[in-house]
Amino acid sequence: METKQPVVEMKGITKTFPGVKALSNVDLRLYAGEVHALMGENGAGKSTLVKVLTGVYPYDEGITELEGREFKVDTPLEAQEMGISTVYQEVNLCSNLSVVENIFIGREIMKGGKIDWKEMNQRAVEVLARLHLNIDVSKQLSSFSVAIQQMVAIARALNVSAKVLILDEPTSSLDANEVKQLFAIMEKLRDEGLALIFISHFLDQVYEISDRITVLRNGECIGEYMTADLPRLELVSKMIGKELNNFESIAQKNEEKEDDGDVLLEAEKVFKKGSIQAFNLKIRRGEIVGLAGLLGSGRTELARLLFGADKADSGKITFKGRKVALSSPQKAISNGIAFSSENRKKEGIIADLTIRENMMLAIQARKGWFNYISKKKQNVIVKTYIDLLNINPPNPEQLIKNLSGGNQQKVLLARWLITNPELLILDEPTRGIDIGAKGEIQKLMLKLSEEGMSIVFISAELEEILRTCQKIVVMRDHEKVAEIQNDTNVTQQSIMKKMAGGM
Repeated sequence: METKQPVVEMKGITKTFPGVKALSNVDLRLYAGEVHALMGENGAGKSTLVKVLTGVYPYDEGITELEGREFKVDTPLEAQEMGISTVYQEVNLCSNLSVVENIFIGREIMKGGKIDWKEMNQRAVEVLARLHLNIDVSKQLSSFSVAIQQMVAIARALNVSAKVLILDEPTSSLDANEVKQLFAIMEKLRDEGLALIFISHFLDQVYEISDRITVLRNGECIGEYMTADLPRLELVSKMIGKELNNFESIAQKNEEKEDDGDVLLEAEKVFKKGSIQAFNLKIRRGEIVGLAGLLGSGRTELARLLFGADKADSGKITFKGRKVALSSPQKAISNGIAFSSENRKKEGIIADLTIRENMMLAIQARKGWFNYISKKKQNVIVKTYIDLLNINPPNPEQLIKNLSGGNQQKVLLARWLITNPELLILDEPTRGIDIGAKGEIQKLMLKLSEEGMSIVFISAELEEILRTCQKIVVMRDHEKVAEIQNDTNVTQQSIMKKMAGGM
């Protein structure tokens, strides 16, 4: 395999932004008929390398070759014309247009000065059939699921005769069955001779689908490995640059935690039509309650009801011994409840504000806009949380949109911690971030729990739920189906059975 020529080879790529060396002498080889996983922590340089390859960023030093010939692209459109396309984590299509319009946007087929809809519809059906997808291409894209929208994005990439297909966190919003379907398509495209880059933080998926792995750390290439020859622990160690012994203490602390706190919040027969079946739930002081379930099981819906982001149709919520009407987020915040949404781009960060401004939003709103917190006091508060959460870069005046996903997540977490809540609801706080950042957030959760803060923790990763939570609530089909005290008898398999409806 090593004797054949790479479809794409990047040699000695260096890219510097003001004050930051994002890539330093990085190499990458992509072979036809392989799935190549690009691994590394947030900020390791994965996205920058992909953007250099696809013409989003120019590089300062190095060489890029396509099928043995040097090339350089200045725009993503040029990259697509050369057969290099990217499908991003957040599907970058126009949801208000039809499927066929999305596949051909900017490349419409013309006949007699008019768009040839008949030809375009036929070609759209053909390219989707290549992905085993049979849908009405004239329907609006928003009428289809995220999984199908992702397939349409892949179809758009294939429609320009792709040689290299880059999939950036393609499984983060998919359930297990949809991931299986995507992997079947990836295997088909690999067998047809495409070179695929797969960027993911899910180790199980990387080992299931990839043939080769390149590891980046701090903008440098740590190495290229055949997946079958690289043990998982060794991969993790290469990604974070240290051993994982300190992670074991999280599980040990969880074992030592006693369930003896007073009840902070109690929900009784809380129900919302079309959202969640009536449920009961007690959350004790200092307790971490995990919500486990498949995508769409009702985890987020339950959390939003507790925060007042959605209003219940019936039921009662008691907080600190008295009945409360959590009819809005503002009322929840005033009662000492905080909520960090899973959708950090739409419901979290304000992209054009700085780290400091994003951090201070919730506490300033709680105090009232006429009770302004001075810039000097803001800087003291923000520095505390930048240090506590190891936010990088540690410049409070850096625009948050320039941070990696993991560091953006830390800023959102800091925003709510500054309000000193009694109950912190975290909806997928570690989704799409690297292993090192995950570990830091998990440790912080346990520290806050020990200090008396109650936490509701939603995660798609059962190992993460088992590691951090004293109690696990299992959701299925928008209904609470089980509540389990976490101990040594609880396993991922036993939780999965309840999620799936097994005994």
